[in-house]
This record gives sequence, C-alpha cells and structure tokens, in this order.
Amino acid sequence: MMTLSLSFAIWLYRGWRRASRALAQTRHAFAARHATLKAERDQWRASAQSTLAGLGAAIDGQFDAWKLTAAEREVALLLLKGYGHKQIAGATQRSERTVRQHAVAVYQKSGLAGRAELAAFFLEDLLLPREP
Repeated sequence: MMTLSLSFAIWLYRGWRRASRALAQTRHAFAARHATLKAERDQWRASAQSTLAGLGAAIDGQFDAWKLTAAEREVALLLLKGYGHKQIAGATQRSERTVRQHAVAVYQKSGLAGRAELAAFFLEDLLLPREP
C-alpha cells in the first residue's frame, strides 16, 4: 500500500513538473509573439505616420465640408474606429440616445446611409484590390 501511494505521488509530481514546464514554454512563446506584434505595429505606425497625418487632415477637411459640430465629429471619428453606440456613450460620458442622435446627424449631413457607408467613404480608396 505504501509503495502504491509513493508511486502515485511520484507520478503526480512528474505530471505537475511536465505541466509547469509546458506552461512556462507557452508563456515564453506568448511573450515573444506579443513583443514581435508590438514591434511590427510600431514599425508600421512609424512608416505610415505622414500618411496617417494626411488622412487625419483629409477627414477633418471632409467633416468641415459637412459642417459637423464638435460632438458630431467626435462621434463620427469613434464610429470610424469601429466603436458601437454604447461604447461611444461610455467613452464620451453621453447617453446612448445622444450618441445615436449625433450619429444620425452625421449621416444626414453627409448624405450617407449609415456606419458602413461612413467607413467606406474614407477607406474605400485606401483598400484598392491588388493588381494581378
């Protein structure tokens, strides 16, 4: 009985050590991948900085042409970033209904039908298909 208990304890300990090593390897791989992705993101941002600044200026210019208020601009930018009405309300300390009203005003002033058309208005030409 004692031998069986000792064998079982050794078996459990070895299993625990294997699991601990596997977890450590997984954590290391995850940290390395995270660092690689962060470096790639930072490199892309640095190389695209002037383009992004120009895009930001172009978006501001279009918002001026549409005569959007400051609140409508803020909501429109957050919609372009992919946030939902509830998320925008939380981020801007406004009610969801107010955010929805601002979004409707943006769509009316721009002549666009909704969030998808708003995003497409600014992004469609940036995402041209690759030539064969």
